[in-house]
Amino acid sequence: MSDPADLTASQALHRINAGSLTPAALLDACLARAAQHEARLHIYAYLDPAPPPRRPMPGPLHGLPLGVKDVFDTADMPSAYGSPIWHGHRPRADAAAIAWARASGAVVIGKTVTTEFAYRHPGPTANPHDPARTPGGSSSGSAAGVAAGYFPFALGTQTAGSVIRPAAYCGVVGFKPSFGTINRAGLKPLAESLDTIGVFARSVADGALLAGTLSGRALGDPERKPERAPRIGICRSPSWPLAAPETVALLAEAETRLRRAGAFVEARELPAEFAALAEAHPLVMNAEAARALAWELFTHPAKLSRALTERLTAGMAAAPESLFAARATLRRCRAAFPAAIEGIDILVTPAAPGEAPLGLDFTGDPAFNYLWTSLHVPCVTVPAGKGPNGMPLGVQIVGRFDDDAATLTWAEWVRQALG
Repeated sequence: MSDPADLTASQALHRINAGSLTPAALLDACLARAAQHEARLHIYAYLDPAPPPRRPMPGPLHGLPLGVKDVFDTADMPSAYGSPIWHGHRPRADAAAIAWARASGAVVIGKTVTTEFAYRHPGPTANPHDPARTPGGSSSGSAAGVAAGYFPFALGTQTAGSVIRPAAYCGVVGFKPSFGTINRAGLKPLAESLDTIGVFARSVADGALLAGTLSGRALGDPERKPERAPRIGICRSPSWPLAAPETVALLAEAETRLRRAGAFVEARELPAEFAALAEAHPLVMNAEAARALAWELFTHPAKLSRALTERLTAGMAAAPESLFAARATLRRCRAAFPAAIEGIDILVTPAAPGEAPLGLDFTGDPAFNYLWTSLHVPCVTVPAGKGPNGMPLGVQIVGRFDDDAATLTWAEWVRQALG
């Protein structure tokens, strides 16, 4: 690749360490890419008109540009959280994840567009593969920016499907770690028991590098060949009736290719009790969002979108006994999940219902994501071909809670097996 903006983070870091690429040259290439495409893609919520520092701190992310979803506080850039209520807001401190990124050598190149408070109401970002289509949400700008070459990796968040689905729509890798892996201090909260910081990258190894650096956890080298092939459960999940024809065909083809590559593969569906998460997850999310966004709801109701207001109102109206029961359902399913995947290493399941939908008014359905977010388990999306309109498709690899390193290793194995 002649353009440094197209390098993976690991490739760029190797060149920087070898002296064949400077952080300044990499940054200039990424800024040039944004200048070329920003008028049609609208990825940035904020890009500093003055270039970021040209001498980043040494460290494991030395000189690597990083896109940051605009729900993270940044001391040197506005943090508007996707809402006009917070237009021009300047935090006094970086969020913990941003502070660690900078201390590790990353260059925060800009703030990326998010849906309103990381919920559903979309921003202006378009899909780089077809600007007439959504990039997904809520981490719209982070996913699209990695795909378009604005930065090699980026931070996002997932409360339902806001990392995994946009990654699939934009044809990049998305990694939602186990709940709580990356510290959330300085993140604008939406639902405290579900919000999870995740990453977008161009390779599984890059996702492990960024998430591991920010969390202080050893997530290994996913590109190191494992000693055996994985034991895989193909899980269509309770949302399977919502799968588009391209997703039905994708999962069937994936099953064939994984077997051909040497994996043990079997159908593995979740117990019937997990279907209750379809009602429990949104009930908990709406109720917690109503509590988290109380100031905005009571002080600036006219500046909230109608869709968000309706969901917050529903969250406030939830009967205490219903909310208690929903939280109990989530706890039971989390406790039951290890038994549900006993004897296998990972589940392979759809990352989204199908290709990215046409239009920018709808960021897509998180039907194939909310379940795993509720369970707090690690998930990885890897690109897996194209749909009937030439748009990217992805598959989702799901592992056990706190078994993120193994999940990443098997995700890379799956990616290679699917070609």
